[in-house]
Amino acid sequence: MTQPTDIRGEHLRAALSLAASGVPVLPLRAGKVPFGNCRRCADNACGGRPNMKTPGPCTCPAPCHGWAAATTDPRVCNSPTWDRAWSAAAAVAYHPGGAGLTVVDLDNPHAIAWASRTLPSTQTVATTRGEHWIYRGTMRSVNGVRDGVDIKSTMAYARWLGFGTGTMTALPDAVRALAVSRPSPTRPAPQAITVPAPAWGEECRHRTPAYLERGIAMAEQRITEATSGVHSTVYRTFLAVLSTHGRCGCLTDSHIARLFTAAQAKGESPRHCTDAWTNARTRLGL
Repeated sequence: MTQPTDIRGEHLRAALSLAASGVPVLPLRAGKVPFGNCRRCADNACGGRPNMKTPGPCTCPAPCHGWAAATTDPRVCNSPTWDRAWSAAAAVAYHPGGAGLTVVDLDNPHAIAWASRTLPSTQTVATTRGEHWIYRGTMRSVNGVRDGVDIKSTMAYARWLGFGTGTMTALPDAVRALAVSRPSPTRPAPQAITVPAPAWGEECRHRTPAYLERGIAMAEQRITEATSGVHSTVYRTFLAVLSTHGRCGCLTDSHIARLFTAAQAKGESPRHCTDAWTNARTRLGL
């Protein structure tokens, strides 16, 4: 469903204004997620874009590759391919790292209270559920550094919600330290699942150690090697594992823990892992 002309124009005007100030922008579709890759770029078959400042071999004119598609070029923003995306967009996003910024995404009142006690004040933007605290400086993006706290900087995007209030200050060591050591009490163990036994009652061929081990190892590798679109890669990988092994009782807690561990090593929070796993099970009717 396309947006009314005034909404499309509002998104484009905001994007062009940000781009003119040196902030790389991209459109978001409903659900606050980037537009998926086109068919040519699906699963990074094109080679992908390893980072925003030095694009890889892909020259796709569409807003592909998530955060890596963010641009400051007004010609790209106004191109026919991007125009179609703006017409269907639900919001504008930006690449904080590409603008030399770091966003501390505080997702609930407890996280905001923690930041108020712990972090130096800076520019603050209200979000649907909490606040974005924006600092000058870049660092590695990491999700789930604390309960309700994500860090968005390099290789990430954040929704544009206005300029907010306060004066932006330098990225403090207290934020950088969060990416080094994430407290374990806020990280719940991966959820175990119960899957139905084979309807025909025979021993499942997937119980062959080599077959199952190879499948889990390949899934771990796919997640580990993701250079962009980590959210979608994790979901698609979970979906593939469950479509093969989810109906026969093969998967154990240790197998699931390995997949969750690989995803969390790429910056996914326990909540995102659980949501991706649940959504994959729901789609397959498990």
